[in-house]
Amino acid sequence: MWGGGGASEGGPLPEGWSSRAGPNQQRKARGLLAFPCVMPMCEGLAFKRKWQNKRKAEGKSYDKPNIVTGANVQVCWEKFARYFEVELKDVRLKKDYYVMDPYEAVEMVDENTICVCAILGSTYNGEFEDVKLLNDLLLKKNKKTGWDTQIHVDAASGGFIAPFLFPELEWDFRLPLVKSINVSGHKYGLVYPGIGWVIWRTKQDLPEELIFHVNYLGADQPTFTLNFSKGASQVIAQYYQLIRLGYEGYKSIMENCQANAKFLTEGIKKTGRFDILSKDIGVPLVAFSLKDRSQHSEYEIADNLRRFGWIVPAYTMAPNAEDVSLLRVVIREDFSRTLADRLVEDIKNVLKYLDARPPHIIEAVTEALVEKDPSLKSPEESKLDVIKAKAASAVSALLEPHSEKSLRAWKSFALPKTNGTC
Repeated sequence: MWGGGGASEGGPLPEGWSSRAGPNQQRKARGLLAFPCVMPMCEGLAFKRKWQNKRKAEGKSYDKPNIVTGANVQVCWEKFARYFEVELKDVRLKKDYYVMDPYEAVEMVDENTICVCAILGSTYNGEFEDVKLLNDLLLKKNKKTGWDTQIHVDAASGGFIAPFLFPELEWDFRLPLVKSINVSGHKYGLVYPGIGWVIWRTKQDLPEELIFHVNYLGADQPTFTLNFSKGASQVIAQYYQLIRLGYEGYKSIMENCQANAKFLTEGIKKTGRFDILSKDIGVPLVAFSLKDRSQHSEYEIADNLRRFGWIVPAYTMAPNAEDVSLLRVVIREDFSRTLADRLVEDIKNVLKYLDARPPHIIEAVTEALVEKDPSLKSPEESKLDVIKAKAASAVSALLEPHSEKSLRAWKSFALPKTNGTC
C-alpha cells in the first residue's frame, strides 16, 4: 500500500523504495507484517486474542468481547462476530448520513471492546468514514478511561483508491490507533476474485500464538489463514499488477475511474429524477435514488435496465435508513466514457417506458380487483381505464399515514401477484 507513513513513525516511503517494488521488498522497507488472509476473520481474531491476553494479565474477565462498527459494514463482519462469539455493536445510520458516526461509535466503546472497525468505502454508497476523527476521539477516551481501544480499517475497496486519489487523507498508519488494514485485490487491485490481505502495523499487533510455522516445504513458512490448500494464481496476478503498473500506473487508472464516475453522476443528475447518494471523496461509484417513488421504484428501474443488458443492483440502506432505496453503479477500469453515455441513455429510455405505463402498484391492484369481481372483466379499453382509476384511488387511500390496517389487507391479496418490489 502506498500513501501512508511508516509503521513506527509518519513520513514518506524510505529512501530508495521503488513504486515497482514487490510485496516482500515493500514489507521489509515498511517494517510491516503482512499476510494473505480470510478477511475479516484473521484481523478480528488478532484483536480478540490481544484483548483476551491483556484482560487475563490484568486478572479481569475476558468472556464478553465486543466490536463496534457501523450498521453499513459488509456482511463478512457480521459473520466474524457470530462465528467467533463477539458481540457486534453497530452504529445505526440516520437520514442523509449513511456511514458510521465517529461520535456515536466512541460512545459505544467500553472496556470489553476489542476494536472499532472503520470502513474506507461503504458497500452501500462508496463513502469513506472519517477515520481521522475517530482516531482523535478514541485517543481522548483512552486517555480518560485508561483503556487501549484501537482501530481496524476495512479498506477492501478504498485501499487502492485513497492513496492515489486522496493522498492527503489521513486514514492509515499515520494515525497512531490504526493497527491493521485489510485490502481486497479483486476490487480495485485489478485482479480476479480470490485475493486479499491484511497488513499489521507491527509484529506485536499480531499475536505470535496465532501464527503457525511449517518447514516441510524446504524452509520455515509462517502462515496465518483459515484457508486450506488453494491455487496461487491470484497472488501471482496481484504481484504482476503491482510491479507492472507501479504507483503511477495505478494512479492513472484510478483517476480515469474517478473522471468517468463524475461524468456518469452529471448525466444522471441531468435527468432531474434522482438524488445522488455517493460522495466525491470515496470509491468511484454512483449511488442514486428516485426523488419521487410514488409512481415507480428503483427495483422497477433495475428490472427494466436488464432489457438493455445492464445489471444494476437495487437495494435498501442499512438499519435505521431502510426507507431509502437506491441503485448503484461501480466504475471499474473497463467502464469507459462510452459505456457511461450509453447507460445514461438507457436509464432515460427506461424512465420513458415506465412513465408511459400505469404505476406498478396500480397495475397490481387493478389485477386484484378484476380477479375479485369477474364482472369487471371487459374488452372495452374505456372500462379498463375506469377500473384503473378506481385502483389508483384505492392505492392513494392505502398510502395515507394512518391506513396500516388497509395496507395489511392490500398485502394479503394483491402483493402475492407482484414480484414483491412495490
